[in-house]
Amino acid sequence: MKAGRLIHSIFAVALIILLGFSTPAQANNITASVPLAGSVLTTSPNSISITTMGPLSEQGSLIVVNDPNGVAVDDGSITINGNNAIVGLAELTQAGVYTVNYTLLSDTEDPLTGSYTFMFNAPSSLGTPAPTPTSGNTVQVDRNLDSSSNAFVYTLLVLAAFVFIFLIWYAKQSFGGQRRSKRK
Repeated sequence: MKAGRLIHSIFAVALIILLGFSTPAQANNITASVPLAGSVLTTSPNSISITTMGPLSEQGSLIVVNDPNGVAVDDGSITINGNNAIVGLAELTQAGVYTVNYTLLSDTEDPLTGSYTFMFNAPSSLGTPAPTPTSGNTVQVDRNLDSSSNAFVYTLLVLAAFVFIFLIWYAKQSFGGQRRSKRK
């Protein structure tokens, strides 16, 4: 019966570890970004917006936007409004891939750190574009921005399963093969 208790204890510990590792990684993810990751723009945006699942902290969050040469083109003024973070941009003039690096802090969650890119095709002549009417606010959702944390969680899950199977095998080898006879 000791082997049975050991197996149950190992199972309980493995379950606690799995629940402990999977919860924080899924707690606060990016739900939208403007512009979208991987998008191609022909007009210069005046800001970058990142929306998360949970509320963000007013202090310590950071969004930095770099041009193709690695020079920062954001104005450094980040605004937090609930679960939305916005940073202003200077007018983009150089065509190429721009990188958005972010560290978003929450009062209750771990920091959310990552990056994504978008492409800007600079027009041949720069000028002030004429305003065009829009039909309303559109929310663009990109659910793959935080896929690295999902991959990390799945890797831990598979690793924990292998450890669990090894511990069961080890317990059977150590305790299951021998039966002690009671002495009279």
